[in-house]
Amino acid sequence: MSKTLTNQDASKILSAVSSENAFYFCTAEGVYTKVSAISLEDFAAKLDGIDDSSILFHYPRGDFQAWIRDTLKDNVLAGRMCFIEREISGEQLRGELLKMVQNRISELKALKNEVFPPSLCNKDGLCLS
Repeated sequence: MSKTLTNQDASKILSAVSSENAFYFCTAEGVYTKVSAISLEDFAAKLDGIDDSSILFHYPRGDFQAWIRDTLKDNVLAGRMCFIEREISGEQLRGELLKMVQNRISELKALKNEVFPPSLCNKDGLCLS
């Protein structure tokens, strides 16, 4: 049975994680780039600038998908990522991944604000129902 995503779920997916749960970009097994991401938005920003070799290392192994599914708890985005063609260049792969992640961030932000749009909340963050 599929569960409907709530604004609380969206908020949780968009939240930052601890540094020990960050995504650490590598270019090969044990070769760390000194770049990590602690949230989905941070992941998109780092993905935009990381060397192609890191993307080509992680994507075929399912590392991006696993982190998004297991750490950020976004099964939808992780599932969508599995459908990107594997035999494309690093730059094309970056473009596809970025587009997918940025679209998901937009979806989640819209959902997060759906129940209680900021316009219905007071300065203390209390929202009217």
